[in-house]
Amino acid sequence: MNEIKENFPLLAYNTFHVEAQTRYFIEFNDIPAILNFLSSEHAEIRPCFVLGGGSNVLFTKDFEGIILHPVIKGIEKTDEDGESVIIRAGSGEEWDNFVAYCVKNEWGGIENLSLIPGTVGASPVQNIGAYGVEAKDFIHRVEAIRIDDGKKITLTAQDCHFSYRDSIFKKDLKDRVIITHVNFRLNKKHHFVTSYPDVQKELNNYPETSLLTIRNAVIAIRRNKLPDPSVTGNAGSFFKNPVIDREKVASLRRFFPNMRGFESPDGSVKLSAAWLIEQCGYKGSKQGKAGTHKKQPLIIINKGGASGDQIYRFALKIQKTVMNHFGIRMEMEVNVL
Repeated sequence: MNEIKENFPLLAYNTFHVEAQTRYFIEFNDIPAILNFLSSEHAEIRPCFVLGGGSNVLFTKDFEGIILHPVIKGIEKTDEDGESVIIRAGSGEEWDNFVAYCVKNEWGGIENLSLIPGTVGASPVQNIGAYGVEAKDFIHRVEAIRIDDGKKITLTAQDCHFSYRDSIFKKDLKDRVIITHVNFRLNKKHHFVTSYPDVQKELNNYPETSLLTIRNAVIAIRRNKLPDPSVTGNAGSFFKNPVIDREKVASLRRFFPNMRGFESPDGSVKLSAAWLIEQCGYKGSKQGKAGTHKKQPLIIINKGGASGDQIYRFALKIQKTVMNHFGIRMEMEVNVL
């Protein structure tokens, strides 16, 4: 069985760069290693937490259970027809490396999701999204192993109950399965999504629109607007964009006529969390060693040496201020432990 490490430091395993440790830690590079562990007495240790790239987690204290860290690699084409291909990727593959591989092979769909930090295994959990595209649009199947009995299961996209930055893996299957592979159905005939103004503007710098130029445009936008987690500790967007009904938006716009919102087909309106935070004076602000990014207030950053608890308390302060000012509760997107 793979070695179980005790009192293991997690500084290198979270993009907030906070100091924390876990009582037990084990890494898996293949399915037999997972099954071997789940048949041992160590599988009874609780609580347990499945950790991918650590790009959407905030450790506010030491973890008193066991962290399961799958690093399964591999990308393969398993099926294709005239319109699409099925690509199976290991959950431990770096997400952006996977996107780059697909773009290089002219498999379209996820190019708008370039440069999002994290692993392939996290993409269905969070239903990651950016610039008009969500992972759910292209996830075909998710392969996982149940922690309680070691049974292999396969979930269709419908089984995953995807919604905005949400899935069954954050609800009924939270801490109950280890995702081993994700299968994507990608397009051989391309349908570009370039509706976002930032993307349209950046694409003007390229002679044509292609999978590669869209990827390059998204990378340029993200590098200009967002902090690099390898340099500045952060987990991307800390809060979800609030979704409220049309009537409440109309009421709020009587007092805040410039409030940003995007109406959905069901009549609900997704507000800009960044706009709400900025209106409350938090753009580029700081509290101790925690702060918000100077260009994107939706991103809380570790300005150097902040503890997870300090970052969390700053996030609570922002959340409370937005509630008091707008009467809107912003839900945290980051998994706080």
